[in-house]
Amino acid sequence: MIDHADLLVLGITLLVLALVVALAVLTTLRRRSERAYVDQLRDREERLKLALWATGEHYWDYDLVADKLRRSQPDGTASDDGLPQLPQLVELVQVIHPDDLPLVRERLRKYLEGATPMFRSEHRVLDVRDEWTWIRARGRVVARDADGRVRRVAGTSLNITNDRHVERERRIASAVLRNMNEAVTVLDGDFRFVSVNPAFTRMTGYEDEQVIGRGADLLDSPQHDPAFYRHVRDIATRQGRFSGEMWQRRKDGEEFLCAIETSVVQEAEGEPPLYVAVLSDITQQKRAEQELRYLANFDTLTNLPNRTLLSERLSRAIVRARRENNRVAVLFLDLDRFKDINDSLGHAAGDRILRSAAVRLQQTVGQHHTVARLSGDEFTVVLENLDTLADADKIAREIIMAFEAPLIIDERQEISISPSIGISVYPDHGQVPTELLKQADTAMYQAKAAGRRTFVRYDDVMDVSIRQRATIAGALRKVIDRGELHLVYQPRLALESSRITGVEALLRWTSVEHGVIPPSVFIPLAEESGLILEIGEWALREACLTLRRWRQHGLADLNMAVNMSVLQLLRGNFPDVVRRILADTGIPPGALELELTESVLMANAVQTANKLQAFRAIGVSLAIDDFGTGYSSLAYLKRLPITTIKIDKEFIDDLSRDPDDAAITSTVITMAHSLGLNVVAEGVETQAQLDFLRNKDCDEIQGFWLSPPLETHACLSFIQHWNQGQGRTGAGTP
Repeated sequence: MIDHADLLVLGITLLVLALVVALAVLTTLRRRSERAYVDQLRDREERLKLALWATGEHYWDYDLVADKLRRSQPDGTASDDGLPQLPQLVELVQVIHPDDLPLVRERLRKYLEGATPMFRSEHRVLDVRDEWTWIRARGRVVARDADGRVRRVAGTSLNITNDRHVERERRIASAVLRNMNEAVTVLDGDFRFVSVNPAFTRMTGYEDEQVIGRGADLLDSPQHDPAFYRHVRDIATRQGRFSGEMWQRRKDGEEFLCAIETSVVQEAEGEPPLYVAVLSDITQQKRAEQELRYLANFDTLTNLPNRTLLSERLSRAIVRARRENNRVAVLFLDLDRFKDINDSLGHAAGDRILRSAAVRLQQTVGQHHTVARLSGDEFTVVLENLDTLADADKIAREIIMAFEAPLIIDERQEISISPSIGISVYPDHGQVPTELLKQADTAMYQAKAAGRRTFVRYDDVMDVSIRQRATIAGALRKVIDRGELHLVYQPRLALESSRITGVEALLRWTSVEHGVIPPSVFIPLAEESGLILEIGEWALREACLTLRRWRQHGLADLNMAVNMSVLQLLRGNFPDVVRRILADTGIPPGALELELTESVLMANAVQTANKLQAFRAIGVSLAIDDFGTGYSSLAYLKRLPITTIKIDKEFIDDLSRDPDDAAITSTVITMAHSLGLNVVAEGVETQAQLDFLRNKDCDEIQGFWLSPPLETHACLSFIQHWNQGQGRTGAGTP
């Protein structure tokens, strides 16, 4: 029998065993629970790591106490199980760019102080390749100590290097679009505006809100048919691009020429395409190109074709003439004494004369013939479809007649000017443009030599003449040093007293190599080269020295007339030269008379009058030579400080046969006397001419009836003999 004590021990033993079993069971359950919890946490952690790795974000954990950072690899390096690694703690300076670290610490400080709800930062860190990578980091506090101080901040980071590059490129592209001169617009598939840049507004006048959603036909210009614009957009739709030029219209209605480049931009699959159009205003560029083409082919002063376009048209004319078996004529024109007129009036007036002459010339030959300006006062006319050489002569004659009427400039001033014309004809005188132009130029110089205001057709003999002319021009430069120039003198008879009261000094040249050279040949050459200034001064001094010697031989009342070139009048200071020569030779100013041709005097009577006043102030007399061959205006004639008019030989020759010449001569004498002028008749050769002039009260005569030009000693002897009464019953031989 078990006593109570044994039962008690047994019970206690069983209780202990039960407790042990229960404790063991509880321990097992707790361990299983803890293992499950740990497994759950580990699973969650692994899932989190996997989720971060899958999204490209990386986990980091910063220990503020240790000032160290633990992070998963920025490049996504994984462990053997395929999950991101969390390496050992590292210091911030080891992973964050030195330039960015102060900013990172500052942003962390602001977050910890409560200034920001979350830590945010964009900065550079080192990746496993030791390259700097931009990241965007975000984090929050994850641990505090017992006193509430923050111990750890954890969060995620994302590699944004590519995003920053894209954003940078976007900003650059945006800045380029804002600042470029070309207008850029994006259009949808229906060619409605989606966006525009500022240059579009500057170019078209439309603000972006005024065009967005509206069709591109807003800019269409009436200069193109609507079908043209539809065709352009159809090309862009079918080919994906269009490049070309078209007229567009601004908001204010002004039209501009536009160069446009349109390209398609494909959107995501299923989305309609967009078109990017770049517009450039090329209106001014095109105008500049047109101006350049114009300048390359036309003369800007007269608007006539220049040498380049002339050669092109002449070449085409020759081709047509060769095909159609007809002729082409080239007329080379030069305005007579234009240089003198230009120097006298000034270049501005000279330009107006050239423009007026160009208009007169084109009107004369008609618009179907080419009129070109080569340079200066040289013009060229191309005549096509000619059958005979006489056809070219006929046009040349019409041109000369057209210039008989004065040119009008400034709507008030009349200028008398004539052309000299040289003619060459294809195929008679040349086969190519350069040859025809050269031959016409040669013929023009022959027209000049023939007395100007005429035309000459080219002949092969002229080439020889041109070479001779060049040779003479070279020899002319040595005439003074060689002493080859001399003066001859032609007496002038006063009809009232029948005494010789004056002589005209005439220049002569006898060359050692070329013999006697006529004044009509060498004086124009001297004027062209400017040598006339030196030669003219020599002639004036020589004439005054001769007059001084004659006055010492008893001819105290004799006057000396000397021709003056327009270059002497317009260039240099010829009045000072005259004053100095008179002082050196002791000749009284009243004994000297300077002669200037009518055409030069009347080219600009006002300016000429001002220059001539300087000579009158000295006291010398002034004469108009060859009167009647130009276009004198009585009003201007009255203003000129002249003392003498010399009637040209052309009117004297036919006094007894031509009633018109007789009437003109009578009128000139009466008019001159009414103005208080002395009248000298040139070229008197017959008694009948002398009697007519005496009856009309002409003051003086000069010509072969009295005497031809004489050498110095012969002229002195002739004057002495005549004035002593021994020559009044005879006459000079023609």
